[in-house]
Amino acid sequence: MSTELNLPIDINNVKGFLAADEGLALYQYALEASKLGPCLEIGSYCGKSTVYFATACKQNDSILYALDHHRGSEEHQLGEEYHDPDLYDNSIELMDSFKTFRTTMREARLEDTVVPIVSSSAIASRHWATPLGMVFIDGGHSEEAAQTDYRCWSTFIKPGGILAIHDIFPNPEDGGQAPYNIWKLAKASGLFEELPTVNTLGLFRRK
Repeated sequence: MSTELNLPIDINNVKGFLAADEGLALYQYALEASKLGPCLEIGSYCGKSTVYFATACKQNDSILYALDHHRGSEEHQLGEEYHDPDLYDNSIELMDSFKTFRTTMREARLEDTVVPIVSSSAIASRHWATPLGMVFIDGGHSEEAAQTDYRCWSTFIKPGGILAIHDIFPNPEDGGQAPYNIWKLAKASGLFEELPTVNTLGLFRRK
């Protein structure tokens, strides 16, 4: 698997919560998986993971669907631990990361590779019919949100394709359990071959 990584912008200037080793793994697996078909990211925020993911897709002339309602997850809301006042629209009293996301895509010259879908996961999946080379789940961390993301999208992954799940914390003291719970579902499903976890990035290959 390639270890070459030449990102189009300084990734350290992009807001987000993806560690460098996780970003590299996302890029490496996407470089392979995007040859199978278009890819999907659930939870784009300001575009940090999208840059890694889409840079790989671009090399294969593939497409990355970037799905996010851009209203922030539970932890991003006003008064919560990861609230960012720069992403808060006072005029409507709601989070809005979409403008920042679009700026990131433009500066990274990825607008012809990334197709933003501004929607909830459940609504976007309702009439979805396109098989996918890779699905990266990094959306809301409530149990309901994580279960919805897994249920709605994991079945669209092509054989040989990749399922990636961010923020895997087996120990409850380290972080929320919802992503770990869907990781366990994928492992028990019989649909996937487990791949080595990279930091908190859980990885599987569709059988």
